[in-house]
Amino acid sequence: MRAPVRIVHLGLGGFFRAHQAWYTGAAPDAGRWGIAAFTGRSRGLADDLARQDGRYTLIVRGPSHDEMAVQEAVVKALPGTDTAAWSAHLALPEVAVVTLTVTESAYAEGGVVARRLVDGLAARRAAGAGPLAVVSCDNLPRNGSRTADVVTALAASTDPALAPWIRDSVSFVDTMVDRITPRTRPEDVEVVLAETGWADAVPVVTEPFTEWVLSGDFPAGRPAWDARFVDDVHPYETRKLLLLNGGHSLLAYAGSARGHETIAAAVADPVCRGWLDDWWDEAARYVPLPAGDVLAYRKALLERFANPRIRHTLAQIAADGSQKVPIRALPVVRGERAAGRVPVGGVRILAAWIDHLRGIGAPVKDAGAAAYRERAGSARDVLTLLAPDLATDEVLLAEIRKALR
Repeated sequence: MRAPVRIVHLGLGGFFRAHQAWYTGAAPDAGRWGIAAFTGRSRGLADDLARQDGRYTLIVRGPSHDEMAVQEAVVKALPGTDTAAWSAHLALPEVAVVTLTVTESAYAEGGVVARRLVDGLAARRAAGAGPLAVVSCDNLPRNGSRTADVVTALAASTDPALAPWIRDSVSFVDTMVDRITPRTRPEDVEVVLAETGWADAVPVVTEPFTEWVLSGDFPAGRPAWDARFVDDVHPYETRKLLLLNGGHSLLAYAGSARGHETIAAAVADPVCRGWLDDWWDEAARYVPLPAGDVLAYRKALLERFANPRIRHTLAQIAADGSQKVPIRALPVVRGERAAGRVPVGGVRILAAWIDHLRGIGAPVKDAGAAAYRERAGSARDVLTLLAPDLATDEVLLAEIRKALR
């Protein structure tokens, strides 16, 4: 018998299945916590998973070998276009948790996250289904607080009675999530078939490392996840956003410009490795954790990045740079300039991203890039749009221009 649905998820992709679904399936009370997972928009993955009753193979790919296990936490896979099913599931009193893995741009005011949650929470209120927790698992600072802001703002503008109910009945949990999960390739499907005999259409490849840090209340309960629960997630999300995600963005733009295709190939390049160290030296100043912890994290990141069997493509990471660069690079650039220092690592990220906008390196795949591409011929014009407060910093602009290809 499958677990009853008590969690609803939006954003049925590889990362969710390698991370939150894995944590739920590994919990000692997993038999009480099934997940109904919705795609963002398309229905292809939902249909494939539904044909497999939600089951899929998780391939944990270490430096020397794979470990495979069938995951069963997803008990329903549904297309995001089925808005009636979404609202119906959130109206179930037994549902206690909603998790999200979408994109940074989905958190815009009136965007996908706000619309989906307002619709679902309105249905829950009408059904008298009680409180629940909303858990954003996207790479945004204070992601729970951001979710609360956009949801309550839209609720207040559409249904004045709904916003107070949300404030009283819904907890928005801040999180930091970490597990490198590259796109599944046809070869991975073949490996699963050869090793297990099962023609799994939608396996997921991930690394051995995983981390989940959460801060917030769960008024209707939660699984006994083997995660870290803290009063403030900010130090951990800052560590990850600046060191891992910022390092990824640096290698995605600068590494692809040097002809590399994957993180492992880029970090093996001494030039890219030097640029990465420059960035980490700067970014570490803004991580509010003990220096020893930061050094240990950097060492672990190098081992993870260097895993040659994790094919994490630079093109995948380079996508949506207009949403990622502001939160991954600009806090450090601003901090360094305020301290009177030239942010060598930060300059490299900004210059490499401008080169990317000009057609160098990984292809541009970014719905928000059009205005930046129109201005990419001028570093000042790009900065004016990206960070107006930095656009008149002549020292910074001169360094960016020198770093451009």
